[in-house]
Amino acid sequence: MDEMTDAATPAPSGSPADPRYAALGGRPGKIVAIHLSYASRADQRGRRPQHPSYFLKPSSSVAASGSTIERPAGTELLAFEGEIALIIGTPARRVGLADAWDHVAWVTAANDFGLYDLRANDKGSNVRSKGGDGYTPLGPALIDARTVDPEALRVRTWLNGELAQDDTSAGMIFPLTQLVADLSQHFTLEPGDVILTGTPAGSSVASPGDLVEVEVDVPGGPSSGRLVTTVVQGEAAFDAALGSLPSVDDLQRTEAWGSREAAGLPADDTGAPALSPGLRAKLAAVPVAGLSAQLRKRGLNNVHIDGVRPLHPEAKLVGTARTLRFVPNREDLFASHGGGYNAQKRVFDAVGDGEVVVIEARGEPGSGTLGDILAIRAHARGAAGIVTDGGVRDAAAVAAVGIPVYSAGAHPAVLGRRHVPWEGDVTIACGGTTVQPGDVIVGDADGVVVIPPAIAEEVVDAALAQEDEDAWIAQRVAEGHPVDGLFPMNAAWRAKYDAREAGRA
Repeated sequence: MDEMTDAATPAPSGSPADPRYAALGGRPGKIVAIHLSYASRADQRGRRPQHPSYFLKPSSSVAASGSTIERPAGTELLAFEGEIALIIGTPARRVGLADAWDHVAWVTAANDFGLYDLRANDKGSNVRSKGGDGYTPLGPALIDARTVDPEALRVRTWLNGELAQDDTSAGMIFPLTQLVADLSQHFTLEPGDVILTGTPAGSSVASPGDLVEVEVDVPGGPSSGRLVTTVVQGEAAFDAALGSLPSVDDLQRTEAWGSREAAGLPADDTGAPALSPGLRAKLAAVPVAGLSAQLRKRGLNNVHIDGVRPLHPEAKLVGTARTLRFVPNREDLFASHGGGYNAQKRVFDAVGDGEVVVIEARGEPGSGTLGDILAIRAHARGAAGIVTDGGVRDAAAVAAVGIPVYSAGAHPAVLGRRHVPWEGDVTIACGGTTVQPGDVIVGDADGVVVIPPAIAEEVVDAALAQEDEDAWIAQRVAEGHPVDGLFPMNAAWRAKYDAREAGRA
């Protein structure tokens, strides 16, 4: 037992007198944080990751209990995130789930502060948005990991004395042991390293003068004590000559505050943020085939709405999904749900600017799922387009409206022959893929893809870069160079391409 205690104690590095690291016994070598790990937070955000993903925080961001954190001048969205912090005691490299907890020495409270004003430009790296001085308070006391069940830990956060977050490790999508084992696949976790394990629902914005407290404990058992941080107003502003300035939009406000209502924004019927003009323009510039390739690189192979063709092959479709679901026709249900102001009419009346009506018709083309009147209504509302894996009635008139429409084909029959309009703004299946309200929809003559909104910027940036590279390769082929060694590029061609890119920078 004594040997374990000695091995588990983080070795001090840097000045042992530095009060920032008092709770840890020394400066951590690295701090690894997870993006999204609690079911409650995932439900709040409307997206649930299949696998954990991570980012790094500098050890200079560590602060002790009782410290202050500055909200920089010219910013508004400094958000708190109460978390369970794990401190590694013995080196972990390629450890399994069964052994992972043996490498954790201590558990304590953490506050993973983030400045959402910088988040969009960080594109998920969180280098600036979460790396500031004082942005990782830890402590005040350590809980011996050997004395607790990793499934029984609780984390709570108070804002000015009011409970804001309250959840347990049992509510995590990815258990604590999985995080340790997964990270150890990629690099050695060393004594003193800190893992921030994500925050539950309830994270929100703190303003100058606010007091934020976080506690990790086992109910009725050991506790970290309350980790106390006071928010103060900073005087220094960011310099535009050195880098991008803070910038916020309604998406960042919604995610920082936790909801549109909490952020003081008007209600959004789907709860989905609109695409920014910049992102919309980039998506419009990239072929669907290029986006599909990037989605495949990220493990997303089932994101194509199959079996649909455009009425306007020359038009590009870009927008966010507004969903509508039909169920197979049953006469009694059509009598109760098919007439009057039904779900189909409600969705077309409510579709917003830049949204795409996406219809689940089970791939059944044997009747129309919309006609010219509804197409006109969607166009008048500013919708970006319509996608249905069913039929279109009055196809020529629908095409004349001018709005991009993708369908399984034309059919003269009315809705009630095959379908009952059932509900809107729910997760649906269209053309063999799942579509959620707010998903990014992009279509061209090749077809339609569905992009999870959380990675849309990343995917389109990668696709644009690949398009530029492919265009350069095409020019070389047109000049008479053989494809072998050029597509894909070998080291020699890659060096030439990189030199060209460096000259353009």
